[in-house]
Amino acid sequence: MTVFRSVLFTAAFYTVLVVYLVVALPALLLSQRVMVGIAKSWGRTSLWLLRVICHIDVEWRGLDRIPSGALLVAAKHQSAWETFALLSLFDDPAFVLKRELMWLPLFGWYTWKAGMIPVDRSAGRGALVAMARAARALLDRGRQIIIFPEGTRQAPGAPPDYKPGIALLYAELGVPCLPIALNSGLHWPRRSFLRPPGTIVVEVLDPIPPGLPRRAFLEHLQESIETATARLVAEGEAALVAGRPGRRQVDGASLGRS
Repeated sequence: MTVFRSVLFTAAFYTVLVVYLVVALPALLLSQRVMVGIAKSWGRTSLWLLRVICHIDVEWRGLDRIPSGALLVAAKHQSAWETFALLSLFDDPAFVLKRELMWLPLFGWYTWKAGMIPVDRSAGRGALVAMARAARALLDRGRQIIIFPEGTRQAPGAPPDYKPGIALLYAELGVPCLPIALNSGLHWPRRSFLRPPGTIVVEVLDPIPPGLPRRAFLEHLQESIETATARLVAEGEAALVAGRPGRRQVDGASLGRS
């Protein structure tokens, strides 16, 4: 049954994505906020499909810890799931993403219109400086910058590999950094179409205030995210073994943010 549901979801997910890509074309002539709103709608629709077809729910913890206004967000990255699921947590989010994604027809146009931040990972420190400059311009408009500190997806239990870009952004931007832990890789595994039923848990951790030395910040960030992620993965693995899909809970805030 999991195989059938996974195939059905994959077909529905990409069909809906294509529909959004086509329907959203007129939004290229509208404001950036309209494009971000469309992206949020796509994310909520994808979560609904995942819940209805694959019986994968989401438990959101610690939403009351999210500060308002300009913010740097550092999230664990285990799957493609968080690239759309985290959109609705924030008022006006902007992802840091690899530059090649902006070359894709339609999708790349929309990421540009939505004000996402491209990074040329082959350009070394110059790319990091350009990333920080772009992030500063968006923060001045009150946006929330979302970055995956490891740069790419890591399977649950894999050794952490935090890159220097997050420490540079933290030092240059001078705003709080909000760590996010999750266990999405248990239900949206890398390099697999299978979507085992259950509950993805996302936990917003205590914000890290600005002003720490870079090394101290990076150590604190990694310790916070990895400790919480290991706990969530162990919790999720135990639920999978016991066959308990869990229930959706919302703690401290609603996902109805716009």
